[in-house]
Amino acid sequence: MGIAIISPSRSTEIWEKEIIGIDNQIDIQVYPDIERFEDVTVVLLWNHPKGYLTKFPNLKLVCSMGAGVDHILADETIPENLPITRIVDPKLTFSMSNFVIMGVLNYHRQWTRYQMQQLERKWDMSKPEIPVHVGVLGVGELGGDLINKLQALGLEVSGYGNSPKNGLSYSYYYGDQLQDFLNQCNLIVCLLPLTSHTTKFLNKAFFQKCKAGTYLINVARGKHLEEKDLVEALDKGLLSGALLDVFSEEPLPEDHPFWSHEKIQVTPHIASVTNPKAAVPQIVKNYHNILNQQPLINQIDRKRGY
Repeated sequence: MGIAIISPSRSTEIWEKEIIGIDNQIDIQVYPDIERFEDVTVVLLWNHPKGYLTKFPNLKLVCSMGAGVDHILADETIPENLPITRIVDPKLTFSMSNFVIMGVLNYHRQWTRYQMQQLERKWDMSKPEIPVHVGVLGVGELGGDLINKLQALGLEVSGYGNSPKNGLSYSYYYGDQLQDFLNQCNLIVCLLPLTSHTTKFLNKAFFQKCKAGTYLINVARGKHLEEKDLVEALDKGLLSGALLDVFSEEPLPEDHPFWSHEKIQVTPHIASVTNPKAAVPQIVKNYHNILNQQPLINQIDRKRGY
């Protein structure tokens, strides 16, 4: 029995090397050159072809090659009783928080504005910083770490989630308290998991609830955002700007309006990138756990979607 790696959009060489380095007895097959489907017990996935897993008669475990699993759950052909795991890596959290803090401080201290003024040779000392109250959508592992670091910088922060939480050091809202949450904030960070409930969560109705001039940072998933509604909200002044690292279609098409919109900053999905050296030991451990009928680590709740 062995492992299949199915990642059409990524190079898999480092993943193969790391697996062999831990256990050189594991049989590895890589898409699209998989021939012995019956020999595969575990698959590693990132944006696999929908329905492809039906080819594996002895599949016992599906592993995401990143922290997100929405790309797996979108495939309705995967049996509901098949366990799914994700990657948990402190470096992912570290990188994500640092990226968002960069975006928050850039807006707070108007760094982009001053870069443009340098090109124009313009000396303008007015409004050198914008007071911010950061609202974090999604206060799981990533959101919680970000909030702690923003508080350490002395910034006001609120959180919003799906369920009630107690004993927090910041104001927290959930469920139907979204408007109360948005009333507090003028900078929104989206770190929500992608589920059927949160798809297109950032839409026209959401933007209309925001305080005028709110700034948006989306580092979660592109499908959280209704892209045309964002452009409209920016053009109408409902929002003051946006920093986007994730998109509905990636790479972002060359003719996409986000590239040239003066109020949008684009980065190519690099806020937090999986490190195979940290991820592979988790996958190999689960490979052996599934063979030995031992509990899995980092298994997701299929009903919750994360």
